Amino acid sequence: MDAVRPTLQTVADAVGVSRSTVSNAYSRPDQLSGDLRDRILSAAADLGYAGPDPTARSLRKRRAGAIGMLFTASLSFAFTDPYAVQYLRGLAEAAEQARTGLLLLPLSDEDESAAVAAVNDAVVDGFCVYCMPDWHPALDAIAARGLPVVSGQRRAGDGPLSAFVGIDEAAATRAAGAHLMALGHRRVAVIGDYLSVAPMIGPTTLASPADVAYYGSRERLRGYQEAFAAGGVDWSTVTTVNVPGNCRRDGAAAAAHLLDRAPRPTAIAALSDIVALGVLDALRARGLRPGRDVSVVGFDDIPEAEAEGLTTVHQPAADRGRRSGELLLNPPTDPADRTVVLPTHLVVRATTGPAQS
Repeated sequence: MDAVRPTLQTVADAVGVSRSTVSNAYSRPDQLSGDLRDRILSAAADLGYAGPDPTARSLRKRRAGAIGMLFTASLSFAFTDPYAVQYLRGLAEAAEQARTGLLLLPLSDEDESAAVAAVNDAVVDGFCVYCMPDWHPALDAIAARGLPVVSGQRRAGDGPLSAFVGIDEAAATRAAGAHLMALGHRRVAVIGDYLSVAPMIGPTTLASPADVAYYGSRERLRGYQEAFAAGGVDWSTVTTVNVPGNCRRDGAAAAAHLLDRAPRPTAIAALSDIVALGVLDALRARGLRPGRDVSVVGFDDIPEAEAEGLTTVHQPAADRGRRSGELLLNPPTDPADRTVVLPTHLVVRATTGPAQS
C-alpha cells in the first residue's frame, strides 16, 4: 500500500501548531518568528511535504498571481520590437514589485475563435491590452470575464473596471505635422501599419483617418490630418501607404512607392520609428539625403532614433508599461484615477529641414 501523502494538517500535528500557522510559514512568513518558521519547514521536509498546492491556494484567495498582456503579433515581437521591449520591461517591473507573474498572450487577428478561447482560458487576475484592433472579439471576451483591464486605447464599450494609460496620440502628431508645415512642406505622405485590413505593402485610399481599425494608427493619422489642414494641405492630396507590421524592411519597401514616382513627396511621416528607419534606408539607397532632399519624421523615440538623427515624437515607453501594471495590480476606487495620460514631445533632429522645390 502506498504511503499516505502528507498534508498541511500532518505538519501542523508534528509541530504542535494550527493549520493556519503552517500555512503562514509559506504564504505570510512575516507573521511568524524565524525560529518557528524554521521548525515548520524542517518538519515539512522530514515528512516529505512540498507545500500548499498552488492551484488550490489561488482558488481560495481567488487570485491567479499573474496578469496577461495581449497583442496581435507573433510572440517574438515582444522581445524584438524596441518600443515593445521597453514597454514590457516597465510592465514586468510593476509585476515583479507586486510579486505577480506575467503571461504573454499573442492573439491572432485571423483565427478569432482561438483568440477568444485563449482569453477565456487565461489564468490571470487582469489584462493589459498592448495593441489590438477595435473590432477584435477578444476585447468583448475580456469584458465578459469581469476582470480589471488596462489599455492604451479607448473604446465606447469599456466597462467600469477598465483603465487607460496612454498618450494623446493625435496631439503628438499634430505637433509633428505643424513642424513639417512650418518648414514649408506641402507634398507630404504618411506610412503606417494597419492602415488597411489587407496585409499588403502599398498605397491605400483613406477617405478619413476614422476608417482605420487600430486606435493608435487612427489617432496619429487624425493628428496629421488636422495639422496638414491648418497648413492648407487637403487630406485628399496626402498619400497614405500601408505596411502590414512594424518592420524596417517593410518601411523601406513602402517608401519605394513614394520615392520612385514623380513628383515625390518632400516629407514622409512614419507612424513609428522602425518604419521611419526603413524610409531612411530607402532614401540612402537612392542617393537621397534625409532632411535635405526628403524630410522624415518618426514616432516613439527608440534608442536607434537618436543614433540615426531621426526627428521623432518621444513617448515614455517603459513608464507607460510600469504605470499600466501598477494601475492593473492596484485599481483605484475613484474612476477619475483610472485615466493616466502621459506627456509626449517632438524631438527635432537632422532628418527634417526646409522643403526643396
